[in-house]
Amino acid sequence: MNETTDEEVMNAINYDKLMQDEMKQAGKGKKLLLHSCCAPCSSYCLQTVHEHFETTVFYYNPNLDSEEEYRRRKLEQVRFLHETGWAELLDSDYEPEAFEAIAKGRERLKEGGERCKMCFRLRLEKTVQMAKEHGFDYFATTLTVSPLKNAELINAIGFELQEEYGVRYLPTDFKKRNGYMQSVSLSKEYSLYRQNYCGCRFSKRDGIRHEAPDSNE
Repeated sequence: MNETTDEEVMNAINYDKLMQDEMKQAGKGKKLLLHSCCAPCSSYCLQTVHEHFETTVFYYNPNLDSEEEYRRRKLEQVRFLHETGWAELLDSDYEPEAFEAIAKGRERLKEGGERCKMCFRLRLEKTVQMAKEHGFDYFATTLTVSPLKNAELINAIGFELQEEYGVRYLPTDFKKRNGYMQSVSLSKEYSLYRQNYCGCRFSKRDGIRHEAPDSNE
C-alpha cells in the first residue's frame, strides 16, 4: 500500500477552497447546472450553492440498475426541490444503454477503477452539454460529497470538459466541512429515501455500500 508523502499532502489541491473563491467572484445572477445522483447527496450541495447561483439540478443517472430505482430516486429529488425551493429541475430520460456501452468489457473491474471513471465522465459530459445548450454559466456535480468517490478524479474530468466545451466548471469537494454528515442530517430532516448502494449493478454485486463513516479528507 502506497503511503502519502508530506510533499503530496502539501501539493494537494484544495477544491473546497477553489469553490469558495469561485462563488465569491461569480457575482449575482450566474446560472449553475448541478448534476445530481440523488436527493440525499444533493441536499448539502444545494444548501451550499443555492444562495450564490441561480441553480438548476440536472438529474441524469443512466448507471442505475433498474428503472424502478431510477424513478424512486427521481421522485425524491423532485419532492426535495419542491419542499426547499433551492433549485429548479432539468430532467433527462433514463438511458441505461449509455452506461452499458461504457461498462462493456469492464464488467469484472473493481469499484473505483476505470469503469467508475468512465461513468463519472459520462454523467459530467452530459451535464456540460446541457449547460452549453441551455446557456448556463457553470456546471458541477454532487458526486464529490461521498467519502467513497475520488474528488481529485472527478474534478480533473470537470476541468477537462471545461476546456472541451467552453463552459466554466465549478470545482467542488462537498464532503469537506463535514458535508457528508450534513447530507445525512438533511436526509433525516426531510425524510428522504436514502439508498444503501451507489446505484449500478456492479456496486450492488460487490457489496459497496453508499453509507460510509464521516470524512473530511
